[in-house]
Amino acid sequence: MTHTEAGTAEDLPYRLVATDLDGTLLRPDHSVSTRTRDALTVATAAGAAHIVVTGRTVPAARHILDDLDYRGLAVCGQGAQLYHAGEHRLLTSVTLDRQVALLALEKIEAEIGPLTLAAARDGLDGEVLFGEGYRMGHGEMPLVPFTDPAELWSAPISKLYIQHAELGDDALADAAMAAAGGLVGVTMAGAGLVELLPLGLTKATGLSLAARRLGLTAADTIAFGDMPNDIPMFGWARHGVAMANAHDDLKTVADEITASHVEDGVAIVLERLFPAAG
Repeated sequence: MTHTEAGTAEDLPYRLVATDLDGTLLRPDHSVSTRTRDALTVATAAGAAHIVVTGRTVPAARHILDDLDYRGLAVCGQGAQLYHAGEHRLLTSVTLDRQVALLALEKIEAEIGPLTLAAARDGLDGEVLFGEGYRMGHGEMPLVPFTDPAELWSAPISKLYIQHAELGDDALADAAMAAAGGLVGVTMAGAGLVELLPLGLTKATGLSLAARRLGLTAADTIAFGDMPNDIPMFGWARHGVAMANAHDDLKTVADEITASHVEDGVAIVLERLFPAAG
């Protein structure tokens, strides 16, 4: 999948295709089917741009993008990082204010009790620090355990991951938003992935920045996703497509629901919009 600069053809249904990775573009084994690759190739050959928009930070996404031979812009870390995959270069990065994050944690724990924590450090090679009891989901990230909480705040971080011994993901995200939503952004990106972000930061803010670099707008954009962290992106894009395996909250705001990520749901929509010539 190579990135193509946006075309100028006025008859394209969409000039920008934005896709989440996990649960959307990627199958469970983190591969992309031949059918989906071909559909993206046809769309970009027609003049549309393809931008990956993922909750993964650059260190957690980079090897997947390389495996896909993806060379365009990627919005990573829930919108915090704009990454040029072809050049392996971090173009922009927003970090979470550590004093604000600490205050947010105090407010959340005052309401629901102790949390287990992990933090993604900023940068191209940022590690994920994780505390005792934190259940890691993406084992391919560079992981470093910590025992002294001071280590968590010793360098700039992109985001915090929080878990609770008793509350499920939805309940934890709701509780965190109620307690600290005025200080930090709160989103759920997947199973066990409730995240605290810089206030106001979403996939939509990152995607709008990437689109501007290509001379494109929300009106040009179709977006694909599967989790609540994709809701702002759907609100920004002209058309939002939820996968069949998507969280119910995303399906509620989607313009369209396609097949699951296992059943080439992205390809099914793109083949309809960008039919192959001949």
